[in-house]
Amino acid sequence: MEPDSDNNEQGYSSSSPSSNKQDSSEDSKKVHRREKNRIAAQKSRQRQTQKADSLHIESENLERLNSALRGEISGLREELKYLTCILSSHQSVCALGLAKPSAFQPHVGSIRYQH
Repeated sequence: MEPDSDNNEQGYSSSSPSSNKQDSSEDSKKVHRREKNRIAAQKSRQRQTQKADSLHIESENLERLNSALRGEISGLREELKYLTCILSSHQSVCALGLAKPSAFQPHVGSIRYQH
């Protein structure tokens, strides 16, 4: 049986030219695949970083806008207090004589009160 085992060993040896070419081709494909994967991973990390930077900038812009809007709300509340005070003092001296001044609830945006 030894001669058969020698034949089997020769048939599977890696020294045959076609086997070396195939191994080399597979190694080349593996290296190429790894390189493509490395580049794809690098691009993915770059896109992720750009997205994070973009979200950070958007967040800062929204914070500034929020702050400006809060300031505008504060100013409008002060204006409402001022106008309510003026209206209240006017009602006490108004010649039109409303039946129940306390029941009067002016609408701030009403055209009648934009003098």
